[in-house]
Amino acid sequence: MIQPSILLIEDEPALAEMLAYNLEGAGFEVARAEDGEAGLALLAARRFDLLLVDWMLPGVSGLEICRQVRRGRDTAGLPVIMLTARGEEDDKLRGLELGADDYITKPFSPAEVVARIRTVLRRTRPASAADTLAFADIHMDLAGHRVVRGTRDVHLGPTEFRLLRHFLENPGRVYTRDQLLDQVWGHDVYLETRTVDVHIRRLRKALNAAGEADLLRTVRGTGYALDHSATM
Repeated sequence: MIQPSILLIEDEPALAEMLAYNLEGAGFEVARAEDGEAGLALLAARRFDLLLVDWMLPGVSGLEICRQVRRGRDTAGLPVIMLTARGEEDDKLRGLELGADDYITKPFSPAEVVARIRTVLRRTRPASAADTLAFADIHMDLAGHRVVRGTRDVHLGPTEFRLLRHFLENPGRVYTRDQLLDQVWGHDVYLETRTVDVHIRRLRKALNAAGEADLLRTVRGTGYALDHSATM
């Protein structure tokens, strides 16, 4: 099962460590940034399922990050929870008006944060409950771990299945080999980038029968994307 991914932007090291420890223990994948600029760079580099951000940050504030997330084409639908020591009603309303989905006032318990995250994910990501992903004539049954193209079954290994799922969740977006290694294989796995090429070839071979269009596009010098303009 793929873990929901959370970007935690928090400048207090002890608090960030405590939150990351408890979130990972609850089954989430956690990436961390210590300031707003680093957080925005991570948001531009990869996809997350939820943003957990402190209101008061050095440099770019949590409010400004929320504002930029809501204006971004690729991040507008990203769920955002704000952490803050500000408990006044006006501050809470300001955060929510800027697009935050929830607001947790310090001090809080790790269990409360985990519960609020799960609630927001259920509320803001109804598509995550769907059992299928699709693009063109490719359909993936997540519950049955089955892929169909047109009327034929496509048999994939575990890595190719995860790779295709990532592309189906992000059609049209070009990913570098390093990004695919991080997001499909994981941050703690150290492999050569050519590993991606090997699995892309296997995925292409499984997806493309005679006469079927190749929907995996190779972007020379960059990486790969799933889209209708792909060519061999």
